[in-house]
Amino acid sequence: MKAYRYLFFDLDGTLTDSREGIINCLVYALEQMGFDIPEDKDKFLGPSLYQSFAEFCGMDDEQVERAVKLFRGRYSVTGLFENRVYDGIPEMLERLKNGGKELFVATSKPQPYAVRILEKFGLAHYFRFIGGADINGTRNRKQEVIEYVLAESGIADRESVLMIGDRRQDVLGAHDTGLDCLGILWGYGPEEELLEAGADYIAHTPQAAADMLLG
Repeated sequence: MKAYRYLFFDLDGTLTDSREGIINCLVYALEQMGFDIPEDKDKFLGPSLYQSFAEFCGMDDEQVERAVKLFRGRYSVTGLFENRVYDGIPEMLERLKNGGKELFVATSKPQPYAVRILEKFGLAHYFRFIGGADINGTRNRKQEVIEYVLAESGIADRESVLMIGDRRQDVLGAHDTGLDCLGILWGYGPEEELLEAGADYIAHTPQAAADMLLG
């Protein structure tokens, strides 16, 4: 593995297991709108809400806006903290920071929510910058978030940046912006999904990821 200086982390499925909150808010929004609940709800874990409601539920733009509003109404009060930090994450972040790496978050979750979650779980101090989607939906795809974090952090050397995430969107977003990607297997995406998307590396545990990144 190359010696990457800057590490961009996904949030949901990478740093925290937010499945319970996301699924509960998804079901709430769809029930309020009279839509059927998809059998495979886990496919909503990873992509932006705007993309998911349109692609997986067949909603038009107006319906998507209402669904996102309903979802976030519950999420901002309750779903946000139906969440837990994966085992080994604090230790991994501590090792990486002590090893001279600069850590960032690049998530499709709205930025204010990402900050609140990481502050609640005592992880925010590890990161130089926490970047996420715009609350109004103008920046929600992974490649847009990555470009935003690069710009806000003043990082020009993309060869020194590695994206770390658990879904195909992380891999594709990284490659679309000229970054390599480490796919991790303690989250929501299976190994075959990450490999098919073209992940440059694979790590099975937070400890293994730290070992790889520190050489």
